[in-house]
Amino acid sequence: MEGMERYVDGFLIPIAKDRVNEYRVMAQKGSEIWKEIGALEYYECIGDDLDVEDMVSFKKAADTSEDETVIFSWIVFESKEHRDRVNAAVMSDPRIKEMMESGAEPPFDYRRMAYGGFKTLVRS
Repeated sequence: MEGMERYVDGFLIPIAKDRVNEYRVMAQKGSEIWKEIGALEYYECIGDDLDVEDMVSFKKAADTSEDETVIFSWIVFESKEHRDRVNAAVMSDPRIKEMMESGAEPPFDYRRMAYGGFKTLVRS
């Protein structure tokens, strides 16, 4: 399994449909910083085909209202240790601090965001 280990931070974010473009700007800046500091891959995806019969939809899992959709995103790292180093560096980066301390209302409610770190089970 050498070379197969990867670690993934995953996010499920409910967001108002009228704030998606604002989120896109923030996410683009974030992706550039994460990749510059060492993340291997960075994805931000907007819900499209979310009403799946006989399954729990992402909209239901994120408890969205009619005027909301979901962002599904993930960041790939070499390992959990690499993730910890990269995230620590990102959080201390002045560009991230500037975005967080800008005084602007964030485009989504951080308290409703689902987040977790994941070990790779299958990679192909």
